[in-house]
Amino acid sequence: MDKIFSDKINILKALAITLVVSGHLEFRLFDMFPPYSFQLALFFFISGMLFKDKYLDSVAEFIRRRVKSLLVLYFLYSAFYAVVTVVIAKLTGKFWGMELSWKNFFITPFLNGHQFDLSCPMWFVTQLFITMITFLFFQRMFREKNELFHFIVYTVMGFAAIPLSKMFELTPIFLIIIRTMFSLFFVYLGHLYTNKIHGNYNIFTPKILGAVICLQAVLWHFNRDFDPVHGIGLSYVLVWARFDSQIVVPVLTSITGIWFSLFFINVTYDYLKNIKFIKLVGENTYHIMANHLFVMYIITAVILKINGIPMSERNLHNIYWIFNPVQNTYLYFVLTMLITTYTGVGLKYIKSKILR
Repeated sequence: MDKIFSDKINILKALAITLVVSGHLEFRLFDMFPPYSFQLALFFFISGMLFKDKYLDSVAEFIRRRVKSLLVLYFLYSAFYAVVTVVIAKLTGKFWGMELSWKNFFITPFLNGHQFDLSCPMWFVTQLFITMITFLFFQRMFREKNELFHFIVYTVMGFAAIPLSKMFELTPIFLIIIRTMFSLFFVYLGHLYTNKIHGNYNIFTPKILGAVICLQAVLWHFNRDFDPVHGIGLSYVLVWARFDSQIVVPVLTSITGIWFSLFFINVTYDYLKNIKFIKLVGENTYHIMANHLFVMYIITAVILKINGIPMSERNLHNIYWIFNPVQNTYLYFVLTMLITTYTGVGLKYIKSKILR
């Protein structure tokens, strides 16, 4: 992988996590793409871009690396947020999460990852682990098959996940299956892009841009933009397999969103590559995902204190609530991105010192 392509992937990661944080603040960076309409699919796509075929013959090594890079840090953060949640409960009278138990600490992370509200965005980490291990074994099974066979199998899984989620009861295990089917499709697309499309075909032509805009304009007809009565339309909640009344729209809007993200990076790369902070964001997506709700919680506590409002007001709202969003949304966004990014930088520095 050449350096420019590697740098573009890092900037793409920075964009993806920025979209996640902005989504939790309920505003969008790309106006035609609402929050939750493609951001997680983009992360799975990036994971597929980074998958190396050499691991098809090194299963144990791949699993060891994924455990080290994903699960070890996950459970360290879970232990941290268990303590934080207990402390906050003592101070404010509200316990943000499920009851403390061995099951909720070790099993729930793989079922829904919402054992602690402050770290609930990390549900994606365990699902990514499941998806990538599954992808490895599928690739091993299909290694003698041609690319068309791969494309058909993964496409069928991706598009079948949503109707299947409506046909059967979403038990915890079936929920994992639906999420994995959906996410495997985008991991495959990322792998396909790196190995077959990048460097061989130009998919960022004006005609394709026009086609994507036209398709997204049609898809926008289905958007409800967080309307509690009509549903969320283009957006979907993958962790709970909540696609509302949609069947194919979530897959299509994920594809258009991913393409537009790649197009955006391709067009702006010469400028963005020189911005050090963007590089740091891309290198610290894990820490940003793990900590951004906690940082928002702290920001809210400070604002409430400044305005003389009791902390009990915070307890009346869900974990995503922010104080006076009309005036404060972008303050939350900027502070959260800065604090969580440099938290990641600091933790990596401490780790390097300890290892030395």
